[in-house]
Amino acid sequence: MKTVIKVENISKEYRLGEVGTGTISRDINGWWAKVRGKENPNLKINLANTGKPQASHHQALSNVSFDVNEGDVLGIIGKNGAGKSTILKILSRVTTPTEGLFKVKGRIASLLEVGTGFHPELTGRENIYLNGAILGMRKNEITSKFDEIVDFSGVEKFIDTPVKRYSSGMYVRLAFAVAAHLEPEILVVDEVLAVGDIAFQNKCMGKMSEVSKNGRTILFVSHNMQAMSHLCTRGILLQNGLVTYDGTIQESIKKYLSSSIDTTGPTYDLSETRDRKGTGILRFTKLEIYSNNELCNNFIIGEEMELRLTVKATQAMRNLSIAIHIYRFDEIKLANIENIDSDFRIDSIEGEAVYSIKFKNLNFYPESYKLGFWIASTDSQETHDHLTVCAEFNMMEGAPQVKRKLLKSGGSVYLTPDWKKIK
Repeated sequence: MKTVIKVENISKEYRLGEVGTGTISRDINGWWAKVRGKENPNLKINLANTGKPQASHHQALSNVSFDVNEGDVLGIIGKNGAGKSTILKILSRVTTPTEGLFKVKGRIASLLEVGTGFHPELTGRENIYLNGAILGMRKNEITSKFDEIVDFSGVEKFIDTPVKRYSSGMYVRLAFAVAAHLEPEILVVDEVLAVGDIAFQNKCMGKMSEVSKNGRTILFVSHNMQAMSHLCTRGILLQNGLVTYDGTIQESIKKYLSSSIDTTGPTYDLSETRDRKGTGILRFTKLEIYSNNELCNNFIIGEEMELRLTVKATQAMRNLSIAIHIYRFDEIKLANIENIDSDFRIDSIEGEAVYSIKFKNLNFYPESYKLGFWIASTDSQETHDHLTVCAEFNMMEGAPQVKRKLLKSGGSVYLTPDWKKIK
């Protein structure tokens, strides 16, 4: 594999606050006061020098290293302020790193934010040729792509109007069309696609997918995890300027969303739960939630969830039934699942028993769901323990097989039946 981007120990530090006061004389007065240990005469009233050191710098990136191979579609994921846009700006040579080195082989077309790369006084037509020239393309090459760019952007009516008069949506549509159609080896796209409408966002996703299939490299930053999972093959997770994970896009999304969700579990001590009913001869004492043999409380559609449920008996019991209740966030019951549904018999429990219940293909919409448990004798239907709501699990965005945005108003269950036209 040919490496087209190599990032080695890049750090970026920004200086915070005012760089200067506005006049040389006031700057000199402030500096001279600082040298003598005096209070800055330029401070605003009630902001006197306390003598305590003030944070004056922000570390946006710290020793970031990674390689990108030709044809990679890399998603860079992280919360606001994690350093995603900073790394794209460095690679696009909009800003320079404080420390470290990077190497790029090939032409880069960058779509970083509304307004980047366009001259506001020039028309759309002139900006297309300007951007092509910056990429090192000849005029006849740009001309051969011109009609395709204008058609994709949908701004044909305004192509000879200065872009300073464009709306933000028009600006982004033309900027993306230019970046995607002028055939750079590397396409860098920041969150700017959020400015366009849904139809145009889908159009852009289709174009980027097409570009990636042609072997070109894409670096993509977005908070739309569904878009990330569809487009990207690899993910880097940034947290506070550090790379905390570099691997598959699905695992990157999962780790990112897990860090963003306030949750309990995935191990629950059920022995202390007070809200329960039943004889108490049998009691649920512990629940562990797993995914692929690892403790986990956050899932995406299509993944396997395993519940390991511990039951303790004060005396030997025979012929029993266990039910699992799944509730929506508002505690509307979605499912009542019993062991007999899977042809599994519980003939007896003596002392302590642990049961594994596997859901091989979770199909719930992204949301938090609650769990309850019930155990009773099948002969007498006498309830021995009933926990209404005692645990929860989370479904998250990012499943690659999901083709659309799943809204809460759309329901709770994601179904994909087989479709065909028969008449």
